[in-house]
Amino acid sequence: MRVTTMAMPSPVQGVWHLGPVPVRAYAICILIGILVAVWLTERRWAQRGGRPGVVFDIVVWAIPFGIVGGRLYHVATSWQPYFGPDGDPISALYIWEGGLGVWGAIGLGAVGAWIGARRAGVLLPPLADAAAPGIALAQGIGRLGNWFNNEVYGSRTDLPWGLRIHEWDQSVGRAVLGPDGRPEILGTFHPVFLYELLWNFAVASVVIWADRRWRLGHGRVFGMYVALYTLGRLWIEALRIDSANHVFGLRLNIWTAMIVGVVATALTLLSARRHPGREESLLRVAAEADGTGPVRQSDAPDDGIGPDRTRSSDPSAAAKSGGDKPDNGNRDTQAPRTTPVDHVGDG
Repeated sequence: MRVTTMAMPSPVQGVWHLGPVPVRAYAICILIGILVAVWLTERRWAQRGGRPGVVFDIVVWAIPFGIVGGRLYHVATSWQPYFGPDGDPISALYIWEGGLGVWGAIGLGAVGAWIGARRAGVLLPPLADAAAPGIALAQGIGRLGNWFNNEVYGSRTDLPWGLRIHEWDQSVGRAVLGPDGRPEILGTFHPVFLYELLWNFAVASVVIWADRRWRLGHGRVFGMYVALYTLGRLWIEALRIDSANHVFGLRLNIWTAMIVGVVATALTLLSARRHPGREESLLRVAAEADGTGPVRQSDAPDDGIGPDRTRSSDPSAAAKSGGDKPDNGNRDTQAPRTTPVDHVGDG
């Protein structure tokens, strides 16, 4: 078998042991992605006038729901290894071995975020808008875990950026060794994991730019992220050659991407028509009191980093100030103002 000399290498090991404790590269990549998403979401939430710390109160609901949802989608759409004739149902719980469906993670994660947002007394749409680019970055970083596991690749290729893939023993998390003690190489393939990583990073950059340019609100940043992600997932999914269930000749994830993308685009356009501009209030109580009419925007220019002149996301502050009273300098009744800084750090 000929292997391109310029091909990118793949790791030969994805699990290390610290005594009896396994350290899995896949889990580390997922964790790093989550931390980046939380950091960026907290930063963007504060820019919109949100109370610092609210994001952390909400992610304790969103992250567990997202992980469970991602695993449920994977098991439901690739059920044969778990519930097929020779399947192992217990292994459906082995989330550390890989197998998270982004569709289930976002879907059930949104339910967790909704619960957390209600408990915090804030609106979900502006929170989703703040979180959108961070989610895209987290997905891209998480794809590095697929690289460590020698998975998510396409057809064979002789291109310089082709990826060498090893025969993999998932049970021990390392490449299979040949008679000579060297890792067995299956061949050189398209690095689909890398294509999706780059696409996700590009999506994050585009939605950040669009949000700065047009001051999007009412869930439109999140809708744009979903529409762009699904657009890329269509061609990325078509490149994959790993086993998958098919419906009418297409991989199930392609159908999911098409349906989700169309729905996200339609809802984004509907939001732009019904709720132009950006939310005036981030609070559930204030929004219910004000109704859903046009929102008032600040006359101050938005530099993409400085805080919006939206009302505080602290429910107690809304009760004290009545929502529309001017800032009297009391830090307990108004979201803290931050000093505008350079654009570096938001992209």
